[in-house]
Amino acid sequence: ITSCHYQDAGAMPLQAAAYFFADAITYIEHTLARGLSIDSFAPRLSSYHYTHSDFFGEVAKYRAMRRLWARMMKERFGAQDPSSCMFRFGNPCGGSSLTAAQPKNNIVRVALEALASILGGTQAIHTGAWDEAYAIPTQESADLALKTQLILAHEMGVTQTVDPLGGSYYVEHLTNQAEAEIQQRLGKIELLGGMVRAIENGYIQREITDSAYERERQIQRGEKVVVGVNRFANPAEEEDFPLHAYDVRIPERQAERLRRIRQERSSDRVRRALDRLRQAAEGTENLMPYLIESVEAYATLGEITRVFREIFGEFREPVGI
Repeated sequence: ITSCHYQDAGAMPLQAAAYFFADAITYIEHTLARGLSIDSFAPRLSSYHYTHSDFFGEVAKYRAMRRLWARMMKERFGAQDPSSCMFRFGNPCGGSSLTAAQPKNNIVRVALEALASILGGTQAIHTGAWDEAYAIPTQESADLALKTQLILAHEMGVTQTVDPLGGSYYVEHLTNQAEAEIQQRLGKIELLGGMVRAIENGYIQREITDSAYERERQIQRGEKVVVGVNRFANPAEEEDFPLHAYDVRIPERQAERLRRIRQERSSDRVRRALDRLRQAAEGTENLMPYLIESVEAYATLGEITRVFREIFGEFREPVGI
């Protein structure tokens, strides 16, 4: 379960966190409706969230999310297993917080975002490479991103304690504020009928659009400082950077592999597997065994998704901001 796509689309951190909880509730309720008990699957749930530039705000966000997750599992879903109440999450550091202008500044951004993630209680981190703002990372930049984690883990000593900022007046205050805002935003979604309804009627899209516009307006006006973009820019520092060298023959090789598989596979076996998948999709059966059967018959992803498209249709995002 992730909030990353919301934030990359323009949602603010606490806004994306609220959408994550709305998503999680939807997934959990559908799983419970299939007859599973909460403690049979909740300990295996995990999530992924961006850490961006508001250092203490990000620490507080994760502390608030840990509180809210535990309370939701206990009070809303009646979890008895303590493992169900543990908020398991990882963080990518980078993404839309990186800038193509003065890109080596991204090394510092990613390191501080990783530190904020650790202080917030993350269990896993992906540190983006500094050149990911405009390209696939080079081997050198990817190695530097990895070494950022190694320095934090093995030189800085930040992994030796849990919740080191707990008890700080400022951080506790921010945590309480974050918790209240996430709850308020989540409550609005639930009043609309839940996350699916909120997406279908365009509410989520409008909220993200408004947030993205407001953030860009703040950057354009200089109200939100982005070093090298709207403050402290120096054209003399501009330089060319190496780009990832990709193999132009990859698409041709993949197309040839696909042609060969289609020639060598059993067409009858593929047809039978897809027919069974279609029959299952038209009912209420668990589709996973039929998907596995289709893959083992060498049905392509396009052939499998075509079955679903014929039965379920295709989502069309509502227009109207």
